[in-house]
Amino acid sequence: MDRIKIAIAGIGNCTSSLIQGIEHYRSKENTEHIGLMHYDLGGYLPHDIEVVAAFDIDKRKVGKDISEAIFQLPNCTKEICTDVPKKGVVVKMGRILDSFADHMKNYDMKYTFLLSDEEEPSEEEIVRILKESGADMLLNYLPVGSEDAVKFYADCALNAGIGFINNIPVFIASDPTWAARFEEKNLPLIGDDIKSQLGATIVHRVLTNLFRNRGVKLERTYQLNTGGNTDFLNMLDRNRLISKKKSKTESVQSQLGADRLDDENIHIGPSDWVAWQKDNKICFVRMEGKLFGDVPMNLEMRLSVEDSPNSAGVGIDAIRCVKLALNRGQGGVLQAPSAYFCKHPAHQFTDDEAFRMLEEFINKG
Repeated sequence: MDRIKIAIAGIGNCTSSLIQGIEHYRSKENTEHIGLMHYDLGGYLPHDIEVVAAFDIDKRKVGKDISEAIFQLPNCTKEICTDVPKKGVVVKMGRILDSFADHMKNYDMKYTFLLSDEEEPSEEEIVRILKESGADMLLNYLPVGSEDAVKFYADCALNAGIGFINNIPVFIASDPTWAARFEEKNLPLIGDDIKSQLGATIVHRVLTNLFRNRGVKLERTYQLNTGGNTDFLNMLDRNRLISKKKSKTESVQSQLGADRLDDENIHIGPSDWVAWQKDNKICFVRMEGKLFGDVPMNLEMRLSVEDSPNSAGVGIDAIRCVKLALNRGQGGVLQAPSAYFCKHPAHQFTDDEAFRMLEEFINKG
């Protein structure tokens, strides 16, 4: 099989976990592949993925080989593989646009971004780098709320003639205009807003679906999350949370069918930044409802996970699905992978339905 060549915008914790994970599973070829939904996906293994271009705006990362850049502050995720070999891929200066929130200037440099003073590239320059690198696709791992910057990089992918995976809650794959543009150029697109392998949203969705299937009337619910990485720090600016809250809320509401909750009875979203948690995310879910005979019940759950590795395994599968689509000449939104891997796909399904659709997509040959 040929290599899968990826470019990445945003060399934060999620990218760090992804690249470390690829090396981790390279050394685990003949042992149990813990944590992977698919070790072999369409003939591609995790270590068939190769980073060929990378962009960031932090001066501690720009100019460094990506194998070094992923360990630079403010990255703070748990180390999966400390011995990542040099890749020969130097992190290039990206476009800032709205990817840097003003309030991030107010924190200690070990927690926040330090803007590089290198000149920002034009769209033409980034497209040239993407083309020359031979990248099959561009992964978006920019901070939440980077509306303009995400659209800029989506444009770059279109103009470079490559696929695009939108891992954050800016609506590209779920926006008909953007979806049509990728369809027109026959380029595969997965999005929006990647789910974790076993995170707050996927668990909340499954429980909501369970209530519905078991005849329990869900009356109100919340999901509160805290963490100590730059993602949570960035989201202290509530103006950057509009799409995030919409994405997470709709992901849960979609499991209720016609019995959607009134806005006042559902609250889902990041709640606070706790520096010492670093990349650990703690989620609190409460669900109140009624059982047989209108008897009230409630469920409370606490989930603690390392945030970035929790999405990296999903990312590895999304990458391989885009490669399969490219091999098949399939463009536009990849509905099955988007539905299973993302919180805000163009069309919502239950996770069981999305899983069956995904397996059909992978195995259709």
